[in-house]
Amino acid sequence: MKILIVEDQQRLGQFLKQGLSECAYTVCWVGTCREARDALAETNYDVIILDLSLPDGDGLHLLSEWRRSGFNESVLILSARDAVEDRIKGLDLGADDYLPKPFSFDELLAHVRSLLRRQSAVKQTVITHRCVRMDLLSHTVKLRDQNVDLTSREFALLEIFMQNAGRTLTRSYISERIWPGLADNNLLDVYMSRLRTKLESNPTEPLFKTLRGIGYQLV
Repeated sequence: MKILIVEDQQRLGQFLKQGLSECAYTVCWVGTCREARDALAETNYDVIILDLSLPDGDGLHLLSEWRRSGFNESVLILSARDAVEDRIKGLDLGADDYLPKPFSFDELLAHVRSLLRRQSAVKQTVITHRCVRMDLLSHTVKLRDQNVDLTSREFALLEIFMQNAGRTLTRSYISERIWPGLADNNLLDVYMSRLRTKLESNPTEPLFKTLRGIGYQLV
Protein backbone atom coordinates (compact mmCIF):
# COMPACT_ATOMS: atom_id res chain seq x y z
CA MET A 1 0.00 0.00 0.00
CA LYS A 2 1.35 3.41 -0.99
CA ILE A 3 0.86 6.54 1.08
CA LEU A 4 1.64 10.14 0.10
CA ILE A 5 2.35 12.53 2.97
CA VAL A 6 1.97 16.25 2.20
CA GLU A 7 3.44 17.98 5.26
CA ASP A 8 5.85 20.91 5.40
CA GLN A 9 6.94 20.51 9.04
CA GLN A 10 10.28 18.71 8.88
CA ARG A 11 10.08 16.84 12.18
CA LEU A 12 6.48 15.77 11.74
CA GLY A 13 7.03 14.70 8.14
CA GLN A 14 10.03 12.57 9.06
CA PHE A 15 8.16 11.10 12.03
CA LEU A 16 5.18 10.10 9.87
CA LYS A 17 7.32 8.68 7.11
CA GLN A 18 9.39 6.58 9.49
CA GLY A 19 6.39 5.35 11.47
CA LEU A 20 4.33 4.37 8.43
CA SER A 21 7.34 2.77 6.72
CA GLU A 22 7.90 0.62 9.82
CA CYS A 23 4.28 -0.54 9.43
CA ALA A 24 5.18 -1.89 5.95
CA TYR A 25 3.64 0.93 3.91
CA THR A 26 5.45 2.45 0.94
CA VAL A 27 5.70 6.14 1.80
CA CYS A 28 6.47 9.28 -0.18
CA TRP A 29 6.82 12.53 1.75
CA VAL A 30 6.64 15.98 0.14
CA GLY A 31 6.37 19.44 1.66
CA THR A 32 4.70 21.69 -0.92
CA CYS A 33 1.66 21.84 -3.20
CA ARG A 34 3.91 21.72 -6.24
CA GLU A 35 5.71 18.60 -5.05
CA ALA A 36 2.37 16.98 -4.22
CA ARG A 37 1.07 17.64 -7.74
CA ASP A 38 4.23 16.16 -9.23
CA ALA A 39 4.06 13.08 -6.99
CA LEU A 40 0.42 12.39 -7.83
CA ALA A 41 1.05 12.89 -11.54
CA GLU A 42 3.82 10.29 -11.40
CA THR A 43 2.04 7.45 -9.60
CA ASN A 44 -1.09 6.27 -7.78
CA TYR A 45 -1.44 6.32 -4.00
CA ASP A 46 -3.86 4.43 -1.81
CA VAL A 47 -4.04 7.17 0.83
CA ILE A 48 -2.94 10.82 0.88
CA ILE A 49 -2.26 12.46 4.26
CA LEU A 50 -2.71 16.16 3.61
CA ASP A 51 -1.72 19.13 5.76
CA LEU A 52 -3.60 22.35 4.99
CA SER A 53 -1.05 25.07 5.75
CA LEU A 54 1.58 24.61 3.06
CA PRO A 55 4.26 27.14 2.11
CA ASP A 56 3.07 27.59 -1.49
CA GLY A 57 -0.68 27.27 -1.09
CA ASP A 58 -3.67 26.01 0.86
CA GLY A 59 -4.20 22.28 1.11
CA LEU A 60 -7.94 22.76 0.66
CA HIS A 61 -7.37 24.37 -2.72
CA LEU A 62 -5.12 21.47 -3.66
CA LEU A 63 -7.77 18.97 -2.56
CA SER A 64 -10.47 20.77 -4.53
CA GLU A 65 -8.21 20.81 -7.60
CA TRP A 66 -7.63 17.06 -7.34
CA ARG A 67 -11.33 16.27 -7.04
CA ARG A 68 -12.22 18.49 -10.01
CA SER A 69 -9.57 16.64 -12.05
CA GLY A 70 -11.14 13.30 -11.23
CA PHE A 71 -8.50 11.96 -8.84
CA ASN A 72 -10.23 9.64 -6.38
CA GLU A 73 -7.44 8.76 -3.95
CA SER A 74 -8.53 8.58 -0.29
CA VAL A 75 -7.52 11.81 1.47
CA LEU A 76 -6.99 12.18 5.22
CA ILE A 77 -6.64 15.81 6.28
CA LEU A 78 -4.16 16.32 9.11
CA SER A 79 -4.40 19.88 10.37
CA ALA A 80 -4.16 22.19 13.36
CA ARG A 81 -7.41 23.77 12.13
CA ASP A 82 -9.69 21.89 14.50
CA ALA A 83 -12.86 24.00 14.45
CA VAL A 84 -16.05 22.19 13.44
CA GLU A 85 -16.44 24.57 10.49
CA ASP A 86 -12.97 23.65 9.20
CA ARG A 87 -13.73 19.93 9.39
CA ILE A 88 -17.04 20.36 7.59
CA LYS A 89 -15.39 22.41 4.85
CA GLY A 90 -12.64 19.84 4.33
CA LEU A 91 -15.08 16.94 4.12
CA ASP A 92 -17.41 18.86 1.80
CA LEU A 93 -14.49 19.60 -0.55
CA GLY A 94 -13.78 15.90 -0.91
CA ALA A 95 -11.70 14.72 2.04
CA ASP A 96 -12.51 11.20 3.24
CA ASP A 97 -11.44 11.80 6.82
CA TYR A 98 -10.18 14.61 9.08
CA LEU A 99 -7.80 14.29 12.02
CA PRO A 100 -6.92 17.45 13.98
CA LYS A 101 -3.45 18.08 15.42
CA PRO A 102 -2.14 17.15 17.91
CA PHE A 103 -2.82 13.44 17.47
CA SER A 104 -1.40 10.09 18.54
CA PHE A 105 0.34 7.96 15.93
CA ASP A 106 -1.82 4.96 16.86
CA GLU A 107 -4.94 7.00 16.16
CA LEU A 108 -3.54 8.12 12.79
CA LEU A 109 -2.74 4.52 11.94
CA ALA A 110 -6.31 3.48 12.79
CA HIS A 111 -7.66 6.17 10.45
CA VAL A 112 -5.37 4.98 7.65
CA ARG A 113 -6.45 1.35 8.12
CA SER A 114 -10.10 2.42 8.09
CA LEU A 115 -9.62 4.26 4.78
CA LEU A 116 -7.89 1.27 3.25
CA ARG A 117 -10.69 -1.08 4.33
CA ARG A 118 -13.29 1.28 2.93
CA GLN A 119 -11.36 1.53 -0.32
CA SER A 120 -11.07 -2.22 -0.82
CA ALA A 121 -14.80 -2.66 -0.16
CA VAL A 122 -15.76 -0.33 -3.03
CA LYS A 123 -13.05 -1.16 -5.53
CA GLN A 124 -14.21 -0.52 -9.08
CA THR A 125 -14.64 -3.47 -11.39
CA VAL A 126 -16.11 -1.49 -14.29
CA ILE A 127 -14.40 1.68 -15.52
CA THR A 128 -15.83 4.05 -18.10
CA HIS A 129 -14.23 6.98 -19.88
CA ARG A 130 -16.02 8.80 -22.64
CA CYS A 131 -17.17 6.04 -25.05
CA VAL A 132 -14.94 3.29 -23.61
CA ARG A 133 -16.22 0.76 -21.06
CA MET A 134 -13.77 -1.63 -19.39
CA ASP A 135 -14.84 -4.59 -17.25
CA LEU A 136 -11.96 -5.79 -15.08
CA LEU A 137 -13.75 -8.99 -14.02
CA SER A 138 -14.84 -10.25 -17.44
CA HIS A 139 -11.71 -8.81 -19.05
CA THR A 140 -13.72 -7.13 -21.80
CA VAL A 141 -13.66 -3.71 -23.45
CA LYS A 142 -16.44 -2.01 -25.36
CA LEU A 143 -16.26 1.04 -27.61
CA ARG A 144 -19.70 2.59 -28.13
CA ASP A 145 -21.25 -0.72 -27.00
CA GLN A 146 -19.21 -2.69 -29.53
CA ASN A 147 -16.74 -5.30 -28.28
CA VAL A 148 -13.06 -4.51 -28.85
CA ASP A 149 -10.65 -7.43 -29.10
CA LEU A 150 -7.50 -6.68 -27.08
CA THR A 151 -4.51 -8.85 -26.25
CA SER A 152 -3.61 -9.28 -22.57
CA ARG A 153 -0.82 -6.68 -22.85
CA GLU A 154 -3.09 -4.22 -24.64
CA PHE A 155 -5.72 -4.73 -21.94
CA ALA A 156 -3.16 -4.13 -19.18
CA LEU A 157 -1.92 -0.98 -20.92
CA LEU A 158 -5.44 0.38 -21.36
CA GLU A 159 -6.26 -0.37 -17.71
CA ILE A 160 -3.39 1.84 -16.56
CA PHE A 161 -4.81 4.73 -18.58
CA MET A 162 -8.41 4.09 -17.52
CA GLN A 163 -7.36 4.08 -13.86
CA ASN A 164 -5.52 7.38 -14.41
CA ALA A 165 -7.72 9.32 -16.84
CA GLY A 166 -6.54 12.89 -17.27
CA ARG A 167 -3.21 12.20 -15.62
CA THR A 168 0.11 12.47 -17.44
CA LEU A 169 1.84 9.07 -17.31
CA THR A 170 5.55 9.01 -18.02
CA ARG A 171 7.07 6.46 -20.38
CA SER A 172 9.08 4.91 -17.54
CA TYR A 173 6.00 4.64 -15.28
CA ILE A 174 4.03 2.77 -17.96
CA SER A 175 6.92 0.56 -19.10
CA GLU A 176 7.78 -0.55 -15.55
CA ARG A 177 4.23 -1.83 -15.10
CA ILE A 178 3.80 -3.54 -18.45
CA TRP A 179 7.35 -4.74 -19.05
CA PRO A 180 8.96 -4.82 -15.58
CA GLY A 181 12.73 -5.01 -15.61
CA LEU A 182 13.05 -3.75 -19.17
CA ALA A 183 14.37 -0.32 -20.02
CA ASP A 184 12.05 2.07 -21.86
CA ASN A 185 12.01 1.00 -25.48
CA ASN A 186 9.98 1.09 -28.68
CA LEU A 187 7.56 -1.56 -27.40
CA LEU A 188 5.48 1.13 -25.74
CA ASP A 189 5.16 3.08 -29.00
CA VAL A 190 4.11 -0.10 -30.83
CA TYR A 191 1.40 -0.90 -28.28
CA MET A 192 0.17 2.68 -28.14
CA SER A 193 -0.22 2.59 -31.92
CA ARG A 194 -2.27 -0.60 -31.61
CA LEU A 195 -4.55 0.91 -28.96
CA ARG A 196 -5.11 3.98 -31.06
CA THR A 197 -5.97 1.90 -34.10
CA LYS A 198 -8.55 -0.08 -32.12
CA LEU A 199 -10.05 2.72 -30.01
CA GLU A 200 -9.68 6.00 -31.89
CA SER A 201 -12.33 5.56 -34.56
CA ASN A 202 -12.60 9.31 -35.11
CA PRO A 203 -9.21 10.99 -35.69
CA THR A 204 -10.67 14.39 -34.79
CA GLU A 205 -11.55 13.11 -31.29
CA PRO A 206 -8.41 11.35 -30.02
CA LEU A 207 -8.48 9.40 -26.77
CA PHE A 208 -4.75 9.56 -26.18
CA LYS A 209 -2.49 12.59 -26.12
CA THR A 210 1.25 12.23 -26.74
CA LEU A 211 3.52 14.44 -24.64
CA ARG A 212 6.80 14.24 -26.51
CA GLY A 213 9.73 13.29 -24.37
CA ILE A 214 7.44 12.71 -21.37
CA GLY A 215 4.71 10.15 -21.95
CA TYR A 216 0.99 9.88 -22.66
CA GLN A 217 -2.36 10.99 -21.33
CA LEU A 218 -5.90 9.62 -21.65
CA VAL A 219 -7.99 12.71 -22.43
